[in-house]
Amino acid sequence: MATLKEKIGYGFGDMSSSMFWKIFSYYLPIFYSNIYGLTLEDTALLLLVTRVWDAVSDPMMGIIADRTHTRWGKYRPYLLWVALPFAICGVLLFTTPDVGQTGKLVWAYITYILMMTVYTGINVPYGAMLGVMTDDSDTKTVFSSYRMFFAYSGSFIALFAWEPLCNCFREHTGSQPASWQYAMIVVAFISMLGFLLSFTMTRERIKSVSTVSIGKDFRSLLSNTPWWILIGAALCSNLFNTVRGATAAYFFKDYIGDGMFLNLGDLSILFYAGLFLGVGEVANMVGVVLTVPLSRRLGKKSTYISTMVALAFLSILFFYLPLSPLGLWLMLIMQVIISVCTGIVSPLIWSMYADVSDYAELRDGTASTGLIFSSSSMAQKFGGAFGGAAVMWILATFGYNTEMGAVQTPEALTGLNLLMSWIPAAVAILAVTVVYFYPLTKDKVAEIDKQLKVIRKDQQE
Repeated sequence: MATLKEKIGYGFGDMSSSMFWKIFSYYLPIFYSNIYGLTLEDTALLLLVTRVWDAVSDPMMGIIADRTHTRWGKYRPYLLWVALPFAICGVLLFTTPDVGQTGKLVWAYITYILMMTVYTGINVPYGAMLGVMTDDSDTKTVFSSYRMFFAYSGSFIALFAWEPLCNCFREHTGSQPASWQYAMIVVAFISMLGFLLSFTMTRERIKSVSTVSIGKDFRSLLSNTPWWILIGAALCSNLFNTVRGATAAYFFKDYIGDGMFLNLGDLSILFYAGLFLGVGEVANMVGVVLTVPLSRRLGKKSTYISTMVALAFLSILFFYLPLSPLGLWLMLIMQVIISVCTGIVSPLIWSMYADVSDYAELRDGTASTGLIFSSSSMAQKFGGAFGGAAVMWILATFGYNTEMGAVQTPEALTGLNLLMSWIPAAVAILAVTVVYFYPLTKDKVAEIDKQLKVIRKDQQE
């Protein structure tokens, strides 16, 4: 029986990953284009090309983790081994070297590829742990919900504090690039501690052993229809989040203004990208809480489809909100509702991957949990890559000007609004179409769980 301590400990791991991932997804594009000094086109290509390596490194890490055997388990020790390199690489990523334009571009490629390699080295084993911490499908959803609750908590801390941290360090250093580096040092230290806590507080219960060749693992994976469908679903859901998130900093800087005040009686609050995104992370946590009861009642597939339909509708409405005090409040309210929905989707995806892993083990006799979960990380990174690159390309298409203090054209402002509304809506509709064909229904998963328990019991005896 999984303890509360283990559930909290598992959550600390994704809190750490998410603090980094949200900063990368939402602030790294504007850092590269407006602070570091790359063009929109160079930034787009950088965000895309660096993820090609991820397509190779994620499955490789999954295979390595599946065949790791230590006294701590197969996947858990990587939280201990990689925590410090993870933090160091994050700081290097936000370091601006005093070199020419070509040198800065080379540095950006090296540090970003290095960061994503280390991210793979810790995040793939962390995700695979879900498949060996319990053999109960509903408990996996509970673990996944704790994971996402803590993930959104970490994201809220990072996003809400990022701009104030940068502003604080800029006042002390007088340098905008240095202020971003120092802010990242703070985030990196907290993330490292989170991974170490996750290692300390969790354990692996299921002793799965991969007894087949790597080639058979890959053949099993490539013939796994539910896996292919979930790859599409994960790609779409992360693409949806990244497009809106990566656009937010530009949207507030140019469409709304660097910061506007919202009046709440006698209180005025500064409305800025970090607040908008941070409020969304809190709303995500509400969605995570709703995931377990909704998925138990409707099934994971139906819950996913219903939620993505709602996201498409809400995103379209966002386009028509006026740029006025009332419109700003409506934007914030809409962000809350949209984020509740995305908070429901995220733990569902991870829990469904655990079901796909069980399906593969029953059908092919291959305990390739790490390989299967690495595909989810791969889809997440591709979603982030395509989302971040797409934002850069679309902004360039609409004539967005990255020069300091530039006034944007009406066409560029329209592009920003589309990136927050109709474009994510189209991605949500695509996700619904993909998951419609997902075959692992609630009854099918229950039958798989029942058969696997018998098989695993016989293997242990």
